Amino acid sequence: MYFRENYHTDAAPQAIGPYSQAVRAGDLVFISGQIPLDPMTMELVDGDFRRQVEQVLTNIEAVVSAAGGTLCEVVKVTVFMTDLSKFEVVNEVLDEYFLEPYPARAAVGVAALPKGAEVEMEAIMHVSAEGE
Repeated sequence: MYFRENYHTDAAPQAIGPYSQAVRAGDLVFISGQIPLDPMTMELVDGDFRRQVEQVLTNIEAVVSAAGGTLCEVVKVTVFMTDLSKFEVVNEVLDEYFLEPYPARAAVGVAALPKGAEVEMEAIMHVSAEGE
C-alpha cells in the first residue's frame, strides 16, 4: 500500500518556496534541502563555514525528529557546496552528528545556493512501514 505524509516543524526553517520540509512515501522520508538558516529569524547564521554546516545539520535533525525519527535512521545525505575545498570541515561535522554505520553520501559542487549560503544538505530517512 502506498502511504504519503508531509512533515513540518517550527524548529527548522520554514520553506522558502513551494515545497514541504519533508515528505514520507512508503517507508522513506525525503528531507528537503536545508541551508544554514536560523529558524527563528530566517536569516543565515553568523559565523564561519563550520557554523553553517552545524546549523544545516541541526535543521535536518529537527525535521527528522518531526517525522518521528533520529539521525540514526538517515540512510543518505547529499551535500551541495559552493567551495569543495572546504569538504574536510563537512566531514568533521558529519562525524559529530552521525554514528557508524554512516549514511551513504554524495557531494556536489555548485555555483551558488539560496540566500548566499555556502552549504546545503538534503537527506533520506528510512522508517518502518505502517503496521510493522
